[in-house]
Amino acid sequence: MARAQRHAALGEPARLAIIDRLLLGDASPGELGQELGLPSNLLAHHLKLLEQIGLIERSRSEGDRRRTYLRLRVQALADTMPTPLRTAPRVVFVCTHNSARSHLAAALWKRHSTVPVASAGTQPAQRVHPRAVATARKHGLSLAHARTSHIDETLRPDDLVVAVCDNAHEQLGPRVPDRLHWSVPDPTRTGTDDAFADALSDLADRVDRLAPAVRPPGGSDD
Repeated sequence: MARAQRHAALGEPARLAIIDRLLLGDASPGELGQELGLPSNLLAHHLKLLEQIGLIERSRSEGDRRRTYLRLRVQALADTMPTPLRTAPRVVFVCTHNSARSHLAAALWKRHSTVPVASAGTQPAQRVHPRAVATARKHGLSLAHARTSHIDETLRPDDLVVAVCDNAHEQLGPRVPDRLHWSVPDPTRTGTDDAFADALSDLADRVDRLAPAVRPPGGSDD
């Protein structure tokens, strides 16, 4: 019954557009409405239905607590794969301090895509967090030579920017308009091994979805 409800829901163009948008990144209701050109009352109706059938869920921002972000419940769309939607010469993962999530995301990206990758922070720390290095090593990834950098020193005009934390997403604002946002909780807040493992798992799932959807300029689907 639930599967039939989900298929029926996705037969409506606006709801399908919402799911397509959330396949690659999270968004606030306001961002969705603006991007898809939907009035707030109609958007609220579609979001309520998608939440009721378990396709999307909400989380509160770690930055501006007044904001909520919508994310796709991937397990509810296990058979849905993204199609190539983006062309970019490079992907840049951004978080606030460039000490954990953005570096982990970049390391995962190298495993899944030939599109070049970099990472940066809006307020970079002095070094990569030791637990991020240890977590990466435990999962066969290397951050041994990773260094932190500021987004102003890293970003190029045609980069595809993926903000992997709420604070960075909110700080970037209109400065980087065509970006993706992943609302990944900050593992450094608790600093536990479990928090870093959870962040890596969340990032791995998202990289798995995004990597097949990004091609270099002039690239093929092969």
